[in-house]
Amino acid sequence: MKPLKLAVVQFSPGFNRKRNNLDRIERLTAGLDADIIVLPELCTTGYFFLSREETAKAAEPADGPTARFFQEMAQRHNAIVVAGFAECDGDKLFNAALIARPEALPRVYRKIHLFYKEKFCFDPGDREFFVVEDETRDLRLGAMICYDFRFPEAARILTLLGADVIVCPSNLVTDAWHMVMAARAVENKVYVAVANRAGREKRNSEELVFTGRSTIFGYNGRELKTAGPEDDEILEVAISPSKTRDKAINPLNDLIKDRQPGYYGPLVGKSE
Repeated sequence: MKPLKLAVVQFSPGFNRKRNNLDRIERLTAGLDADIIVLPELCTTGYFFLSREETAKAAEPADGPTARFFQEMAQRHNAIVVAGFAECDGDKLFNAALIARPEALPRVYRKIHLFYKEKFCFDPGDREFFVVEDETRDLRLGAMICYDFRFPEAARILTLLGADVIVCPSNLVTDAWHMVMAARAVENKVYVAVANRAGREKRNSEELVFTGRSTIFGYNGRELKTAGPEDDEILEVAISPSKTRDKAINPLNDLIKDRQPGYYGPLVGKSE
């Protein structure tokens, strides 16, 4: 298979301005030629919800207008589109990522690890991590969202499920993630694509400053391309997903085969 074009879109969504955000996404990506397009966390609504009631007004079901927008975008670009949105399912509310493909029904990952005041506004994800196997592009893609990156189990589970590429729609407000995301890539030998947003959101007397610097990491942990801290920007990198599947690091060591899960349980060791 020829290399795939992976694109990460960085921009600053307006809070509670869904139509404007969707129009902006359409304009930003109008001329984009890529096989995979990754957008930030909650890219259609903005991030800083303060209550479940406020979130519920913005949330949509997984087959709602926002999902249809991204499904049409996937078909128009003939690409996999990953985009963060606020999802409602009955009385449940999720910080979710839609994975839309031209040839299939979309899948939804629901953020498992909730950060800061998200705990007041969303339910933790109630589904296991999964990998989308895309035969058309010879690609196995897994998703996590923002704070999930702090938990090495998330990326490792996706790797064990066969992911070549882990995408991470994000609204990051700290700086540790550049080091940690690189580690997630190299310790699992996978590509990691972080679509972070930039800009600020002020609600009442509190302001969140998002760090931008969206990055695509190679499976050796190196930064292949990085955006600036503030501006709208699209990163494009050619990747070869099949190269991630051999987990050997030398003739005698393999990142997956050398695992010793029997020693990793929480009660295995003894404290003095």
